[in-house]
Amino acid sequence: MNQQKNQKTMQNNSKNPYANSKSKEVRPTLRPGGGGAGRMMPGEKARDFKGSMKQLIGYLGPYRWSILVMLLMAAGGTVFSIFGPRTLGQATTELYLGVMRMVQGDPLGIDLAKIGTILVRVLTLYGISTVLGLIQGWIMSKISAEITYKMRKEISHKLNQLPLSYFDRVSQGEVLSRVTNDVDVISNTLNQSLSEIITSVTRIIGVLIMMLSISLSMTLIGLIMVPLVMIFVKIIVGKSQVHFRRQQEYIGHINGHVEEMYGGHLVLKAYNGEQGSVEHFETLNDTLFTSAWLAQFLSNMIMPVSRFFSNLGYIAVAILGGYLTVQNRLSIGDIQAFIQYLRSFQQPIMQIANIANVLQQTAAAAERVFEFINEDEIEPDSPNALALENVRGKVEFRNVWFGYNPEEYIIKDFSMVIEPGQKIAIVGPTGAGKTTLVKLLMRFYDIDRGEILIDDINIQDMSRENLHTHLSMVLQNTWLFNDTIRENIRYGRQDASDEDVVAAADMAYADHFTRTLPGGYDMVLNEDASNVSAGQKQLLTIARAVLADPTILILDEATSSVDTRTEVLIQKAMDKLMIGRTSFIIAHRLSTIRNADRILVLRDGDIVEQGSHDELLALNGFYSELYHSQFLLPVDA
Repeated sequence: MNQQKNQKTMQNNSKNPYANSKSKEVRPTLRPGGGGAGRMMPGEKARDFKGSMKQLIGYLGPYRWSILVMLLMAAGGTVFSIFGPRTLGQATTELYLGVMRMVQGDPLGIDLAKIGTILVRVLTLYGISTVLGLIQGWIMSKISAEITYKMRKEISHKLNQLPLSYFDRVSQGEVLSRVTNDVDVISNTLNQSLSEIITSVTRIIGVLIMMLSISLSMTLIGLIMVPLVMIFVKIIVGKSQVHFRRQQEYIGHINGHVEEMYGGHLVLKAYNGEQGSVEHFETLNDTLFTSAWLAQFLSNMIMPVSRFFSNLGYIAVAILGGYLTVQNRLSIGDIQAFIQYLRSFQQPIMQIANIANVLQQTAAAAERVFEFINEDEIEPDSPNALALENVRGKVEFRNVWFGYNPEEYIIKDFSMVIEPGQKIAIVGPTGAGKTTLVKLLMRFYDIDRGEILIDDINIQDMSRENLHTHLSMVLQNTWLFNDTIRENIRYGRQDASDEDVVAAADMAYADHFTRTLPGGYDMVLNEDASNVSAGQKQLLTIARAVLADPTILILDEATSSVDTRTEVLIQKAMDKLMIGRTSFIIAHRLSTIRNADRILVLRDGDIVEQGSHDELLALNGFYSELYHSQFLLPVDA
């Protein structure tokens, strides 16, 4: 199930208000599978090519024997295909000699039986080559699929083991790119380029040997054109490299801009940002257009110019071959075979040049994948971690210090004791540390100093899984998945029956509207759950918390997305749910927490006031100021 995506906020930029101001690297899109000359354009290079390839080869270790068999099949298939033109040339020579015998009056004429025997040998050679190629393709496809499966499985497992701090610094798109694009690049390389390396090298060596066996002088003339072609290709690749990189960079910019504008289209329209967005898109698109056509034009020059040099080589070979034939030093069939060899000799050279670039791309992709797989995971639970069964719900923060950055503490020497069953409200301005406190209680982050205890047991001594079975959260940002409403509620307790799910929805006042929806509890929420209203989404997350039946309940502005009448109903349901449970309520609307046992007023990570609603109002301090400001009344009213 895919977690519902949070909408991106629009970033300000001093030059353009619609540009993304985040200082993060834009990774060009890799091009592993394109055809033609464009495939030869340089892609992103790995910072450590040797190290990345060594790690990738080590990853392929369990498949080394299968890969060896595949490489032998690829080499064998190429060898058999190399003998084809020479053998076919023998048939051409025999046909020519037969015609000449007929001209000279020989009644036997053309020896069709001999030609037939030669053609059978040709078909056998190509047949064996095809079968070996099919076996090689089957083996490599299987290996590639298994490695891709294994790699994606490891990435998926890694996602659940990474600390939240990783996702604070790495964008969703970057993570998704490693799961999809980078793994696909590795898969394509294994599936295509690995066997191409062997077949190309084998073909170059084999074809060169066959050409030399036919004629040394013709081989030297034919080979003269190869360095000319390679020099030209190198020049063009160097000039087009800048444009291709710029093209890929601006594809990323345009994708990011479109995604951002689509995700924040309501804000865009509300602030009349359409014109600015279009203008910024046009600027990006114009730059992309210029880079793209220059890159494609330069890369498309490679094939026709290379073909021109190749044709010059064919002409020279044909002239020399004709001369040698007249001198009876070479047969017609050998000329035919040599021209075929010359043509097939240049193709693997171009392939090797392309493979060298693909390997650079593969190393870069492998480097990012292994970098992700090797990321530091959350601190593992102690082997002797406690698993508490019956929790009363006492919570204590003892001299807690915490900061997302080591040099900036948000929570400073925070201490508090909550008795079982108490309802604790936490209020304060934005950035005071309210949500951070409950994240620390859930061990989403580990504290820097101090202790957090549940029933006098340090939560560091408990397994995270056991800890989370005793706590349940309802957050301001709803967490719903691409599944049925029934399964979204059941996510709170996987073994719950359908009757339990309905009872939880009824307690959260979600049963009535659910039954009015198409399909009722079996209605599938789409990826961002936009086929139900914001208030209905919040009610479903509350029903999920009800079903979990926790000892400690955390409500982080849980009623912010519902109307006033629904809020009153939810408040009643929450009051029933919180009976006998320790509850933490983070609220901005202070009218919803009047009946809390204790209200903690936070400012800059410190408790500046605490007490009941009436006690805090009587103090006429910071809480009183916050409370009255919501009703637009003066503090002394």
